[in-house]
Amino acid sequence: MKKTSVFQNGLIWFGAGVSLAEILTGTSFAGLGFAKGFAAIVLGHFIGCALFFLAGLIGARSGKSAMETVKTSFGQKGGLLFAGLNVLQLVGWTAIMIYDGALAVGGIFPAGHWVWCAVIGGLILVWILVGVTNLGWINKLSMAALFVLTIVLCGVVFGASPPAGEGFAFEAVSFGAAVELAVAMPLSWLPLVSDYTREAEKPLRATLASTLVYGLVSTWMYTIGMGAALFTGTGDIAAIMVKAGLGIAALLILVLSTVTTTFLDAWSAGISAESLSPRLKGKWTAAAVTAAGIAGAVMFPMDDITGFLYLIGSVFAPMIAIQIADFFLLRRDRGGADFDLRNLVIWVLGFGAYRWLMGIELIVGCTLADMALTVLLCLLAEKLPGRKEQTS
Repeated sequence: MKKTSVFQNGLIWFGAGVSLAEILTGTSFAGLGFAKGFAAIVLGHFIGCALFFLAGLIGARSGKSAMETVKTSFGQKGGLLFAGLNVLQLVGWTAIMIYDGALAVGGIFPAGHWVWCAVIGGLILVWILVGVTNLGWINKLSMAALFVLTIVLCGVVFGASPPAGEGFAFEAVSFGAAVELAVAMPLSWLPLVSDYTREAEKPLRATLASTLVYGLVSTWMYTIGMGAALFTGTGDIAAIMVKAGLGIAALLILVLSTVTTTFLDAWSAGISAESLSPRLKGKWTAAAVTAAGIAGAVMFPMDDITGFLYLIGSVFAPMIAIQIADFFLLRRDRGGADFDLRNLVIWVLGFGAYRWLMGIELIVGCTLADMALTVLLCLLAEKLPGRKEQTS
């Protein structure tokens, strides 16, 4: 297998961080004001990216894909549950990203929603057919263009004069809820970060570079979104770009950011599908997922993804917490079993705890609390007197 350099891993996650979905989520922080909103963004990304790093390091050190590492905690057949759930959430993400990208581009260059869905989806297919280890100059040129264009966008947003008067009302959000929204985006990558770090030449450095690049860029995107809402009185990125007269630059920002992020979702859906069945080929499954995403983006409205983000958190936060406990603390490998009932029961408890914690105001959000509780349950289960490993 061709290995990826530290620089290549950084490029991959730069592309993941420059995302329209992250900018749009950032507009939700405007209700806190800039200072408190920025503090929530930074705190949430610190928590989420610490988990991102640990999840990526598991794959980097083991050389396994994300869903293959899951099997070491839940067993060969138990891991299939999470592989299936991951494919479903990645199909959802692919559709959401294509929908958001097409909607934003259509606001600047009206050509029909389905047309832009097809254009963006077609470019994602090009990325998939080239492959993650062979993108080379395509990825470098795309990232360079995105870097310049997002600096321009940042200047447009923060160079705008604040709206006159106090006529703009932003939806109220608590600090804890805002932190959780910041955690949610890096958390959504946990079920697939190992799909890329597993191919790294230098596992620790590549994982650290991936984490730092993604964390900084994602924080930047959230801040642009919040700034757009506060400084221009609107969260409509397309409208901001039209007012600024960005034209073709706006088109490039919106299309490239959507393609480079959504490519990772579709590609990882293919890799996860390989865990479900060896007869499923990752590249062609990724292409099928992209086609399904195009169809979903054309047929269904996907304007509010908050509930989707929380659902991802409730499923995958306890899953990765169990993996962290097994890999780093307990040195426990259940990859030879069909099922690990102990960890499956702990995951169910963690899932329920997350949903319950969502109703409680915590300054650090519910993800950190839920994962700490789940890790504690793993440690306590290991200490149970007379406990014997059983294979189902």
